[in-house]
Amino acid sequence: MEGWSGRVDPSVSGDARRWHQVVRAVETSAPPGVVMLGFACDEGIRRNGGRVGAAAGPVALRSMLSNLPVLNESPLYDAGDVACGDGDLEGAQWRFAERIAQALDAGHVPVGLGGGHEIAFATYQGLARHLLVNGKQRYSKPRVAIINLDAHFDLRKQEQGSSGTPFLQAIEHAAQHGLALEYFCLGVSASANTRQLFSTADEHAVYYRHDDELTLLSLSQQIEALQSRLKSVDVIHLSICLDVLPAAMAPGVSAPSARGMPMEVIEPLLAAIAATGKIAVMDVAELSPPFDRDNSTARVAARLIHRVTHAIERAKSA
Repeated sequence: MEGWSGRVDPSVSGDARRWHQVVRAVETSAPPGVVMLGFACDEGIRRNGGRVGAAAGPVALRSMLSNLPVLNESPLYDAGDVACGDGDLEGAQWRFAERIAQALDAGHVPVGLGGGHEIAFATYQGLARHLLVNGKQRYSKPRVAIINLDAHFDLRKQEQGSSGTPFLQAIEHAAQHGLALEYFCLGVSASANTRQLFSTADEHAVYYRHDDELTLLSLSQQIEALQSRLKSVDVIHLSICLDVLPAAMAPGVSAPSARGMPMEVIEPLLAAIAATGKIAVMDVAELSPPFDRDNSTARVAARLIHRVTHAIERAKSA
């Protein structure tokens, strides 16, 4: 429960509660709600040659989430952190995946707090474990979409997993286990991905849009096209890499963006994705507090988590 503290408003009438006042430790028999789970890890960034610091991300995120207003009736839980302090990234990812699967099995919506973007493969593994039981699909041929808002494809071919490999790892894992998976990458920067990465994306039929394609002028058409693609999907894993934002808004990341997508584009995209009612799990990656001026990146990340979780609850009740 580290990091949860904040303002307490007097209430004459109405609900004046904030997240830090309602969040509690998750228990085995807890009613379904939103479960925060931190991934305090820098190892994937280190392996990928980035600037480290994201291991401190989960605590910083909780601090910024604390004062946000309670908008839903569903419970809010904190499941603590999975840390990677010994260099064993794969072990940490598996421990995180187990916790994600347990939360999903209990009917919760897990929200991963990163940490480097290696969190995404851990989140995916948890979702896959939830969907597959002893190698057999729990549901009738579920179709999974990973939607990644990111300046980078993160489809690197490396001997070891890193913050640059999670989605290729997920694609390969799904193929090996007979799980139908589509990968969407929104906000790709042409100046941050090599020709090899674009070739890998094309090889695996990745649906992607460049950052300069996703503008206010084209937003309605882009959302319509995305929604059309998502009609055939059953379950969504939403992953948000904070370097998809402009560097002026999100300086506290491993690799700040030269352009990025503004919130005016990102928030309607997220609203459209949440409105499908298919988001099962989400994670937010690459928050690096040592480089975050005035907690600006953490504040943006908290706002996005707050909006998406609220939208998920609204979609459930619709």
